[in-house]
Amino acid sequence: MDGGIDATTRSDRWGYPVRTASDACIAAIDAYYDQVLALGRDRAVIRRAARHDPSCVLANALAAHFLAGKDPAESSRLLGAASDSLDNATPYERAVFGAISCVVADDRDADLAVDRHFELLKEFPKDLLSLKRAQTLCFYMGRPDLSLNLVQEVLVHNEDQSYIYGMLSFPLLELGRMADAERAARKGLGINSCDFWSQHNLCHVFQYKCHFEEAVKFMEACSSTWNSCSSFMYTHNWWHVAVCYLEGDSPLDKVLEIYDHCIWKELERSDAEPTEVYVNALSLLMRIYVRDHVHHIAERLMSLANVFKDESMWHVEWHLDVLALWALASTKETSKAEGLLKSIKSRFSLMSRKKQQKMQSALRLAEAIYEYGRGNFQSVFDLLGPDFDAIGFKMIGASDEQLDVFNEVWYIVLLNIGQISKAIEEVKKQVSKRGRVPFLWQLLEKAHSMEGSSDAPLQVNGQRF
Repeated sequence: MDGGIDATTRSDRWGYPVRTASDACIAAIDAYYDQVLALGRDRAVIRRAARHDPSCVLANALAAHFLAGKDPAESSRLLGAASDSLDNATPYERAVFGAISCVVADDRDADLAVDRHFELLKEFPKDLLSLKRAQTLCFYMGRPDLSLNLVQEVLVHNEDQSYIYGMLSFPLLELGRMADAERAARKGLGINSCDFWSQHNLCHVFQYKCHFEEAVKFMEACSSTWNSCSSFMYTHNWWHVAVCYLEGDSPLDKVLEIYDHCIWKELERSDAEPTEVYVNALSLLMRIYVRDHVHHIAERLMSLANVFKDESMWHVEWHLDVLALWALASTKETSKAEGLLKSIKSRFSLMSRKKQQKMQSALRLAEAIYEYGRGNFQSVFDLLGPDFDAIGFKMIGASDEQLDVFNEVWYIVLLNIGQISKAIEEVKKQVSKRGRVPFLWQLLEKAHSMEGSSDAPLQVNGQRF
């Protein structure tokens, strides 16, 4: 069939033809588009689309992708159902099916999957869901350059669309193009003030500029709109607020209040996705831990470590595994930490050689953070080498802001193994970029004191503490 509109065809939100006679099916597909792009809580609506029309290729393919990490067996069944109906599908549906098949494959080749999405978007440039899916792939590849190329390819076809500018802004952030990122985020908010991704990206810009008070004021003003956000987006936005308070040297009680009432409390919601909460909870606690507030978070950290004694919580994503290694090791759950690290290494050994080459440094980081949790600072240094910079570890699925804590770990390690001059050099580099973070100046002051030059005024590129 040629994919034209007839009695058994409906148009989706983008105006592309979908082979289904079910209005309920296409309505559920459109609702899924909205949920994914709005970072909403009801992404499971796509399962209803597949139930409304079990022969709809698009509904089954999208549901298969949604369930790939949650229920692999059901995902495989749905992809099989989509495949069985391909002969009756429209060209658009076949293109989406092909792209998703690459993404959910057991032996996924991420480069091939991105190429498939480039091809899809060249022919169907209004499909912002496929753009979002492709950008997510790029994020976990640590390739913001590809992510930017993807959105730039389709921007001319979507210039007045909600969400497109948030999708433009984020790779610009990751490429250090802050002025361009800010313009894109503000344009996105001009179209839709509840574009949570654009809100988030503008907060990134404020944080990069060390405008912590402005960031907090902006995000707290937006926070009344976040209740419909997914567990990840809701807690991640609050994570940003908490980090701004922390980096701005606000009282720790304020940071912990956000942790307790805006991050951990999310777990009480019946539709919460726990792992999406844990990654933000652990990331915040690690920042507090690095700042030597260990006793303030001991019980909270123990609660999280207990979660990761359950092996079913492992391997959701690299970033979470790395944080879980630290939580287990630092709370003396050594056998579980060793078990998680061994399991990570086992999974690494099963990767293709191509993927192993890309993830080798991620494995070293995992080993190093395990050793950091155990207090083996020299081992951390030996694993990471003298030229470590966390910015090169995007492939674990973390933004620059999320990776910053690993640089902070690095500075602490250098001080603890007596590499004082190296520590001063590294912290000064960071101060030259983000000079209004009190913690960095405190580290610099400590390093000079250890070196015996504490009487000298602290100054970096004309900035004084």
